[in-house]
Amino acid sequence: MARTVLRFVTHRITQHPDTDVTYEAECLHCKWKAEPSTDSAAVDVECMSHAGRSSHRGFRRLCTAFAMVVRADEDKPPA
Repeated sequence: MARTVLRFVTHRITQHPDTDVTYEAECLHCKWKAEPSTDSAAVDVECMSHAGRSSHRGFRRLCTAFAMVVRADEDKPPA
């Protein structure tokens, strides 16, 4: 009879080390889009500028990040 040993290891999710978070925005009233950036404030300034010129007040904001699952007992994710 074969024996099976089950082991549970705690994992966590973390941002992928080789990537940055990217921020984007688009107007809900027209086809205008902010230039994607790693700086959220820069995107917000573009939205405020567009709102001032067009009186459009609604924007869809996007934040894109890449993540990975690693063992909780590892100090850093594998390369």
